[in-house]
Amino acid sequence: MKTFVILCLGQVLSSIGSGMTYFSLTIWVWQKTNSAASVALILVFYQLPQIIITPLSGVLPDHFSHKKLLIGSDLGSALCTFSVGILAFLQILDVKYIYLIASIIGCFGNLQTLSYITLIPLIVPSQHHARVSSMGAIIIYSAGIVAPALAGILFPVIGLTGITIIDMTTFTIAAMTILILPMAFQIKSNKRTNQPLVIAQLKEQLIGNIIFGFKYIYRHSNLSKILIIFSLFSFVEGISDVIYQPMILAKTGGNTELLGIIVALGGVGGILGGTICSIWGGFKKRTTGIFAGFVIIGFSRLVMGLIARPQLWLIANFGASLPSPLITSSYMAIWYKKVAQEIQGRVLAVDYLIGTVISSLAGLAAGILANRALLVLTNLNDFSILPINKIFGPPPGSGMALLMVFCGVIAFLLGLWGLLIYQHRDD
Repeated sequence: MKTFVILCLGQVLSSIGSGMTYFSLTIWVWQKTNSAASVALILVFYQLPQIIITPLSGVLPDHFSHKKLLIGSDLGSALCTFSVGILAFLQILDVKYIYLIASIIGCFGNLQTLSYITLIPLIVPSQHHARVSSMGAIIIYSAGIVAPALAGILFPVIGLTGITIIDMTTFTIAAMTILILPMAFQIKSNKRTNQPLVIAQLKEQLIGNIIFGFKYIYRHSNLSKILIIFSLFSFVEGISDVIYQPMILAKTGGNTELLGIIVALGGVGGILGGTICSIWGGFKKRTTGIFAGFVIIGFSRLVMGLIARPQLWLIANFGASLPSPLITSSYMAIWYKKVAQEIQGRVLAVDYLIGTVISSLAGLAAGILANRALLVLTNLNDFSILPINKIFGPPPGSGMALLMVFCGVIAFLLGLWGLLIYQHRDD
């Protein structure tokens, strides 16, 4: 546990620095373009390369040193962050450069995540695995609290270059924690006997594993059904998660401090939800946890889109984050129960891959649909007797508010259908 705690502390700082950079890039792109589509494309370009690299990232930790993989992925991400700071300092940073850098960082981040996940069983006793998983969730949401709050305050003062300097500092500390860990941290698989041969076999293994995972899910109807339902929710929630920040910026005249507080309170909701879930353990019927979470998140997004008041945005974003750990833990518990342990890696890799594709499509659709929603509102305002501008507010931001409401309604109804109908028919 001592090794994990040291690693954990370093990752907390690194996550805060990375979160500050991402949040600042969101603000920077919005200020330059005033376009929800441009903001959404940051996430799209971050995630798209992961669709290709995820199977490879899952295999590499079985054959190469976890320590080297973690340091290499951290170093690659740090160099990308450094390049953002330099370009911003020289005043030649452009949106297209951000998209390119986001793609590269996505690849390194994917490798880091899978290396970290596969490392935990090697350095933590089995009786502490559940505790470690809860700590990992708290790390993510802790960064979600601190990073946007700090970035929202500091970005107007020190700019993007200053934010990247902070990020580089946190990276240096995280890298030092990895370097001081004992040599036992570099445990390698016995499979690493002939690395050229291993690399030559990776392609065949990757294709075979992906095909196996898809076939397994297709043949088990309960898994395929819950995957489809969860993917639909993930798509609409992914759209909401992408557009709510530019929507708030548009409706508040670019108030970064307020946005930072709202995002931070969402992190508080995630930590509270994770803590409650780790103590309670969730519903015995796992689908209840999933669909109840859908209802809460859907209603929260509906409120966020309909009522343009900062106080209600704070509450709604808290509500949208609170049930997320319950949904995730309930969903994963179903997969752990239904999939034999010896094949979980191959099957869960396909689930992870599908999730990445859905998230990327949601980010791509968010900007396009927000612009379409704005056109719909304009036409309705011209030809309808309804007070459209009073409901969704005037542009900018009204199209994103309408899209937020639409996504919230779908998530709410999906959860309600699941609670009333689906889970009484399927386990």
